[in-house]
Amino acid sequence: MHETHAPHLHKKRFGQHFLHDAGVLARIVQAIAPKGGDRVVEIGPGDGALTLPLLRALGRLTVIELDRDLIPRLRAAANGVGELEIVNADVLSVDLRRLAGDAPLRVVGNLPYNISSPILFHCIEQIDAIRDMHFMLQKEVVDRMAAAPGSKVYGRLSVMLQLACRVEPLIEVPPAAFRPPPKVDSAVVRLRPRAPAERPDADPTMIERVVKAAFGQRRKTLSNALHGLLTPERIDLAGVDPRARAEQLPPTAFVELARVAGLPDNRHP
Repeated sequence: MHETHAPHLHKKRFGQHFLHDAGVLARIVQAIAPKGGDRVVEIGPGDGALTLPLLRALGRLTVIELDRDLIPRLRAAANGVGELEIVNADVLSVDLRRLAGDAPLRVVGNLPYNISSPILFHCIEQIDAIRDMHFMLQKEVVDRMAAAPGSKVYGRLSVMLQLACRVEPLIEVPPAAFRPPPKVDSAVVRLRPRAPAERPDADPTMIERVVKAAFGQRRKTLSNALHGLLTPERIDLAGVDPRARAEQLPPTAFVELARVAGLPDNRHP
């Protein structure tokens, strides 16, 4: 369908690429395995390609859609299929805990490429309200999310997500599966929140500061990159070599660095 006939189908400002490949959609629904009673929230339903099969399986579904022009189309498509709750808002302003109520959310979505990382961090900040997440993202972002230490693409996103969740890439999706086709490959990833006992026991704000500083200048040794946050002696106290670089450290090492950074008299060991 040409955009001249249906201008509401694609707006560049929202980074919209709508999935239309029936085979890929079926595999995504199979991976999510929705069951009646699940509390599912879909981010960015677009034209409803994933929304409708989910709604058929669940009977009830909440979607968060920023583009007001798509809402009448979604309501019409859902009519007679199930109960569709539409939240017309920017997902970054939505309180997922309030949406969850008593049951943890299963969050799904084809995330806009231009704001996928902020959405991921927004979900991580509310991880206690979430049971699992299934997202379609740029493949390069999924590679970064799942990267191991030592990889060229291992970085801040890898560490912060892996501390909060188990990251499992599931399906690779070619550009032709979308309308209009993006210029990049996509992939579906599953995120399962770690049990509270497995999560970092250091201050989350300090972990974020340490990770951001460490990867902000990734070619530098940690003693240089963390200058002003941690002395070389304190880095050593965390069980980390001050001459190492951020990309060499497992996620748990950043937790130890953050814990030591939070100790009193950090700058004068």
